[in-house]
Amino acid sequence: MPELLTESERNLEDTATQFAREQLLPLAGLADQRATVIEASKAAGLFAMTQPKSHGGTEAHALELTIVRDALAALNPPYMDAVFGPGPGVLANCGEPLASKYLEGVLRGTKRGAFGFTEPDSHPTIGTLEGDRLTINGRKSYVTGGGSADFVNTLVRIDGHGPAMVVVDIDTPGLSVLERFSSLDGSKHAAFEYANVTVDADHIIGKPGEGMPRAMRQIGDTRLLIAAQCVGLMRWCIDHVTQHLAGTDRSGVKRGDKEGVRLRYSDMRIEAYAARSMLYRTARIIDSGENAVNESIACKVFATETVGRVVDTAIQLVGGNALVAGHPLEELYRRVRSWRLAEGASDVIRLNLARGKLELDKGRI
Repeated sequence: MPELLTESERNLEDTATQFAREQLLPLAGLADQRATVIEASKAAGLFAMTQPKSHGGTEAHALELTIVRDALAALNPPYMDAVFGPGPGVLANCGEPLASKYLEGVLRGTKRGAFGFTEPDSHPTIGTLEGDRLTINGRKSYVTGGGSADFVNTLVRIDGHGPAMVVVDIDTPGLSVLERFSSLDGSKHAAFEYANVTVDADHIIGKPGEGMPRAMRQIGDTRLLIAAQCVGLMRWCIDHVTQHLAGTDRSGVKRGDKEGVRLRYSDMRIEAYAARSMLYRTARIIDSGENAVNESIACKVFATETVGRVVDTAIQLVGGNALVAGHPLEELYRRVRSWRLAEGASDVIRLNLARGKLELDKGRI
């Protein structure tokens, strides 16, 4: 729970809060400030937290990353996505030549990888391995980060071997962009077609058949990241509404004195309290080394659905001004909606959670 942080963890929380207040909030409304944020983050010791020690990072634990993400989001500053350095993702612990050719560039920020997981049922991504060459056919319909990537980490089902994560350069013959698009939160993605795309077999990350565990590790890490940001943003929403309710309406009555308003305000606080408690408990379970797949699912589902309700209630209590384009609640409403689909739609991963207990006897309450 947040109350059980050690002194060093409290100091980390203070560092993150101070960084958001002094380095990020003053940049609101300013364009092209990512480089400034990255340099400031490096100086504050935050940038390297997501990077492996083998490449100069500090490789922070799940709880430490949760503390920082929660603290940053609680102030809803701009450029939060520039605070942490690129992590290895599915390239973690990869061998050569992938480590030199791709992983090092990703960690330095000179290369961008996309994540190709989702595919249409009509065009599954299938690979045929012949000698030292792999030929891939199929489509990926929602490639995260595909709009600006140098390569795609692609989940491919290799005949006779099973799923594998495969690195495919954007300019590989046969790989074409079917569509580039932006989602509701402003992030940019793409759909790709693989038509007899051929790569060297050493572009397979790890061994054939290991693709799904690698993909799910990245998805699991991202689920906790999303949950932590949701929790921090709930706190920001509640602070914003608290300040609004301290004022008076046109009749001179304090907004927070109305019983109906207090009921909705209490709901916001109750749900945020539960979500934050769940988040910190899940991070501790992950750091213990125990299987936490079902707990991460529960945390992600609850946090993303709760932040949607909290933001919606905040808009209702603040009123029409919160719907005006450019209002922080209007922007937040669009941003948080996409998270209920990211890294697994809520009902899809609800089914995974049920299967985890009923068929595999995994998970806890």
